[in-house]
Amino acid sequence: MRRSRLAYAPLALPIWALAEFFVFVAVAHAIGAGWAILLLAVSTLAGIALLRREGIKGWRAFQEAARENRPPGAGVADSLTGLGGALLLTMPGFITGVAGLLLLLPPGRGLARRGIERFAERSLGSAATGDLFGPRKVKVHSGAPVTVVVVDEEPPAGRTPPPAIEGEIVR
Repeated sequence: MRRSRLAYAPLALPIWALAEFFVFVAVAHAIGAGWAILLLAVSTLAGIALLRREGIKGWRAFQEAARENRPPGAGVADSLTGLGGALLLTMPGFITGVAGLLLLLPPGRGLARRGIERFAERSLGSAATGDLFGPRKVKVHSGAPVTVVVVDEEPPAGRTPPPAIEGEIVR
């Protein structure tokens, strides 16, 4: 039987708090205790302001998707990533602050959004995920076993892909 990841939370939380403490002590030693406390306060206030902005932005994206009658999943996943980053910024600590900042910047936000989409696909199944995020573009290569490759981007220049049938997964 596979053990749930939540089973490790009682062990992970004290380790995380201890790591935050040691990082704070190291930063306070490097720049001074007053500046370290001020930096934590500024990041918390910025996180609170970003929580409001990201929440409003996410709600508007959801309403726009509903008005245009298209799947809201990509906008919702992007908003969840932004809200998670802002929430991490509100928590006092340099580790959570850096993690929140990474989720707010475009490269980290894109990675987290794709992770949310993959998690939703594993949890809900491809039919429900298609309703949330829209149809996936796939290429089916012919061969002994049929292989389905999900393509999110075009192949690199100079490389010709094998012949494929392009289409959308409906069910």
